[in-house]
Amino acid sequence: MILDAITFVVAFAVAAALYSPFIALLRRSGSRQVIQEELPESHQKKAGVPTGGGILFVALAVVGGIIATVAGHPGALPALSGLVLGGIIGFSDDLSKLRRGSIGIPARLKFPVQVVLAIPVAWLALGNQSLWWLPLAVIAVVAGANAVNITDGIDGLAGGLSIIAVGATVLLLPGAQAGEKAVAMTLCGALGAFLIFNRYPARVIMGDTGSLAIGFALAAMTIQQGWILLLPIVGLVFVLETLSVIIQVAYFKATGGRRVFKMTPIHYTFHLEGWSERRIALSFWTVGLLGALAAFGVARLVS
Repeated sequence: MILDAITFVVAFAVAAALYSPFIALLRRSGSRQVIQEELPESHQKKAGVPTGGGILFVALAVVGGIIATVAGHPGALPALSGLVLGGIIGFSDDLSKLRRGSIGIPARLKFPVQVVLAIPVAWLALGNQSLWWLPLAVIAVVAGANAVNITDGIDGLAGGLSIIAVGATVLLLPGAQAGEKAVAMTLCGALGAFLIFNRYPARVIMGDTGSLAIGFALAAMTIQQGWILLLPIVGLVFVLETLSVIIQVAYFKATGGRRVFKMTPIHYTFHLEGWSERRIALSFWTVGLLGALAAFGVARLVS
């Protein structure tokens, strides 16, 4: 536990020192957020905010995992592969958005790529577990990535929830290996520093590079520890956000244009109801923490 705390603090300090110059670099490179026209008016002012902030915390987490592996600590590879492969997809999508507008890589292309790259991540995470779990593991990796990505719409929301989910996975659920913990604690520490600059009003946005990498890595960790069925509870808010989109789209199509929510993902509905971004983030973080504690309780009961 002491080593985990040290890893978190060091990662936080390094990331906190690097984020200001990194944000300046993103700004000079022209990496600026493109906002969809249908989003609330209050979000249109975020157009031009530097995006791609996830590159730094993903890179630091990868370095942390490599250092742990070189030091002889096992278990880092699944999470590392998730960060790298998820990050590659996200980085490609971020570049596409800068060149083509807010749509990015078409879903008909991005989804198959996610599935293909999720296979080695899921296979590595399963390790000695039965390969009968592989199809479900692949689904978990892809679903995790898209759920985090969908949630990334309010300043600080996805970053805070990711710290809770990743931290709970390796600290509250049994079975995390030392290398996996090193990746997770480095990621959480770097995300903590990222939140300094991503909290409202955000000075940088993580982009798909960050959200897809987090989703791939989080799923890989739960799979590696044998807790794949607890992933929806550990990432409760991510699941609820995704379900709100699924329900909205299904109801819209079934009723010829009627809606269940004012706007999805559901954090936008709360925003349209007058909730501030700070209130939404804090409230959703609380629900995320309750989900993490519930996962801990279930794990204690069955282990």
